[in-house]
Amino acid sequence: MAAIPKKVVERLAKGIKRFQPILTTSKTRDDGEGDTVMIVTDMLAEVFGYDKFSEVTAEFAIKSTYCDLAIKLDGDVRGLIEVKAVGTELKENHLKQAVDYAANQGVDWAVLTNGLRWRVYKVTFGKPIGQELVVDIDFCNLNSRSGDDLALLFLWCKEGWARSVLGEYQAQRQALSRFVLAATILSEPVVDTIRRELRRMSPDVKIRTEEIREALMNEVLKREVVEDDKAEEARKKLARASAKALRAIPPSGKATASESSGAGPTDEDESSLPS
Repeated sequence: MAAIPKKVVERLAKGIKRFQPILTTSKTRDDGEGDTVMIVTDMLAEVFGYDKFSEVTAEFAIKSTYCDLAIKLDGDVRGLIEVKAVGTELKENHLKQAVDYAANQGVDWAVLTNGLRWRVYKVTFGKPIGQELVVDIDFCNLNSRSGDDLALLFLWCKEGWARSVLGEYQAQRQALSRFVLAATILSEPVVDTIRRELRRMSPDVKIRTEEIREALMNEVLKREVVEDDKAEEARKKLARASAKALRAIPPSGKATASESSGAGPTDEDESSLPS
């Protein structure tokens, strides 16, 4: 993650100390949504660094309805924020509301918050519209001296947009998701590499790649990471990346299929492996 400027670190630490007791007291009073919106607006300015007069828009109109808050930078809407009362538990229907606002506005980022909890979602414009939880912050459990906690807050700061830190963080999380890792492990190049290493360890045992893949799916990996809808999405993403890599090979430097995919030797090549 990008280094945080010193002045931003100081602002974030100061903001944590200032707003934690404010939020705790607000929850004790059981303040309503309107009061929570005011607290969140102040947090956007004092913690996250936005100018609340020019970069934060309240009651942002979207078609025939209104989103609580919108973040605008250089005239462009960067994110929409749906606010619930400080004592309200954030639920699935609240998330749908926030994502629908973002989808209708064509905005990539949606935030759902009650002041205490901040959840930042990346909106995916497919059929159907989807979302990915990228940041989940429990503000009153943050430590103003923790670099990791400050780094999480920095993702939603005004200064972070200039460095694209939120998008980079989301891309890294996606690349390291359990679904992508499982799809990678089950891919032909990796399974072939495993087979090659097993063959070196047990040269007298004939092991087929399909047997390895089945063992990984049934005995090593959790069922959800290979059968969930997200697992299928990860496999498709990996296939697209492999196809793109193949297309990038110049005509003068064509590789064989096994070289292009990183595949190891086939079962027929087993006898050529060093023992």
